[in-house]
Amino acid sequence: MLHSRLLQYIDEVARLGSIRAAGARLHVAPSAINRQILLLEAELDQPLFERLPRGMRLTPAGEALVAHIRQTLRQYRETVADIRDLRALGSGEVVIATMTGLASSVVATAASTFRARHPQVRISIRTMSTLDIVAAIENSEADLGLGFNIPSSTQLEVCWQMNTRLGVVVSPHHPLAQSDTVPLARCTPFPLILADRSMVIHGIVAEAFANADLDIQPAFHTNSIETMKRLAMSGEAIAFLSEFDIAEELRDGRLVFRPVRDAFSVNIISLVRREKHAHGLAGLLLADEIGTTLRPAEPRPATRVEDHDGRAHR
Repeated sequence: MLHSRLLQYIDEVARLGSIRAAGARLHVAPSAINRQILLLEAELDQPLFERLPRGMRLTPAGEALVAHIRQTLRQYRETVADIRDLRALGSGEVVIATMTGLASSVVATAASTFRARHPQVRISIRTMSTLDIVAAIENSEADLGLGFNIPSSTQLEVCWQMNTRLGVVVSPHHPLAQSDTVPLARCTPFPLILADRSMVIHGIVAEAFANADLDIQPAFHTNSIETMKRLAMSGEAIAFLSEFDIAEELRDGRLVFRPVRDAFSVNIISLVRREKHAHGLAGLLLADEIGTTLRPAEPRPATRVEDHDGRAHR
């Protein structure tokens, strides 16, 4: 790898078009800069600069090298900044905007693991709707956003994304827990837990039953993901959620997820942050932790985005 000083020499000569000007800028003798460039040109067996009467001009080989040099220098500066940030990582706050089901499962698990390593960092977890998550990130009111079917935005950078579908969620002792996949019609004899009409998830499930020409009378309606999970754990009731909604319960064996055959469309879970924004190291590390927590449940690569929920009760 090229010596860091030589990287700076070549970069400055390319910017200023003059070895003498580069030497003045870097407080280095022009002869020393010229000698280093000549040695490198001899090693590469081709010129990096055209020597002109009024200065220096990059050759095609020099242009390729300078592009690499500038990327290397930029990465080096970012790494140095991260190392310095590590000293200050013991304090501060990370705000994550997410949905209720994800807050109580994936985000809570990742936040606990993260804070065990960085106990002085405060983590604020705020539950809200999809559109409110986008607004919170765009307005810098939150550092990270995690939700289903977050619409694309020029101001958002996607850190992680994966497809998921709603499915049958039941206790491990439920009769349907023994099936690999569940036809929607097999759900109707059991008590059904449906999201209330304030949640878009209600429309997704209701539409699936209508398309299957199945008339249902749900036993429970609620706008709380936590309540849905508790009801499913307590008996033979069936909830319709995603694997990510019940990530912790899946790991603990308290709930079982079974795909429903050809009933629900693909939804996308995304972890986002502000595009072209100075991200704190704590936020980046928490994003990595959330991604690690999500990966065990990854079902399929993501392909498209749809609106999934208009409230804070996904």
